[in-house]
Amino acid sequence: MTTAPHFTIADSAEDPDAEIWFAEPAGFTPVPLTALLSSPDSASAEELRSALAPLFLAAPDELARQQFIAQLAQGRQLLGGLSEAGIVHCSIGLHRDDVDETSLGEGRPLLSFLTVAWSPTAVSPRAVTVARAVSGPDGLKGIEYAELPCGPATFSETFRTPRAGCGLPEVPLIQFHAHLPHPDCKRLAVFTLSTTAVARRELYRAILRQVAAVASFESPLEWSVG
Repeated sequence: MTTAPHFTIADSAEDPDAEIWFAEPAGFTPVPLTALLSSPDSASAEELRSALAPLFLAAPDELARQQFIAQLAQGRQLLGGLSEAGIVHCSIGLHRDDVDETSLGEGRPLLSFLTVAWSPTAVSPRAVTVARAVSGPDGLKGIEYAELPCGPATFSETFRTPRAGCGLPEVPLIQFHAHLPHPDCKRLAVFTLSTTAVARRELYRAILRQVAAVASFESPLEWSVG
């Protein structure tokens, strides 16, 4: 029997400044960029302090609290860099690898990172914009064009390995990209799903396609009213 999918509409759907709407698959937890990067005297910062208060109180000693504060500051610095790069949303995905628990996966947890960024573009037809997005010298692979409900889109992927000595684990990273041009023809929404679970490449690519397929530049609340 086939049933319609169920969606939970987040409060952010009513944000008057929102410019794109999409649904996150199960297993993804959004990172509160606005709260983490807000000024100390803002309402968002106060809400964050209230939310973190139980964690501070649960710390076994002052050293643990200071370590937590240091890690939080490091995380804010990292998120600040993402925000400067045009990223407006990010979420962490955690799934159990249950495809084949007798071989590669063995039920281990798989981590991924989903981001949404805005990229300014030259004014041109939307189909031209998405074609340009995958035509640069960036080593993009698996390029595919699609017509989605929100308009034309292109999908691509990149495979990266950190340089030796850079301080990062030398673990291969695969990134899947969906390029969706805004109807104003002046900017591009770029969805990127990154993971080190290279063996599950096709599954993660399918996840990103699902996210892009329900993305919209029109509020879903207006659909429900209409």
